[in-house]
Amino acid sequence: MEKTGAIFITFSGNCKEALTFYRNCFGGQLQFQTFEKELGTYKELPVVTGSLISERVTIYGSDLVHNEGRKLGNYMAIFLQCQNARDRKQLMEQLDFNNKPIFSGQLDRQQLIELTDPFDVRWVLGV
Repeated sequence: MEKTGAIFITFSGNCKEALTFYRNCFGGQLQFQTFEKELGTYKELPVVTGSLISERVTIYGSDLVHNEGRKLGNYMAIFLQCQNARDRKQLMEQLDFNNKPIFSGQLDRQQLIELTDPFDVRWVLGV
């Protein structure tokens, strides 16, 4: 299957940590471009742009936040179609450390499972 789009997420200070976490879940190649000098209250050199390119997903990110700040919401999630329930269960374990899915019931029978990962990013996993 050919990828036609990508995801861009603002992480506000933990972009490198988040994209490294996702590489552990999906594999792939990481790249980071950082500021050359320290910036404001960032503990490390902030990531201007970072990318994870894997066979399953492409994620771009940055530590730089819009002027209005980073706002979490439930109106948007990253959707991934899984091969089967077993593939989805494995992905849920990789993306989520003991966070319960929003939809309850028999997980194998649910077409869509929504969860939030340790970086407050919502995922919808379908079968």
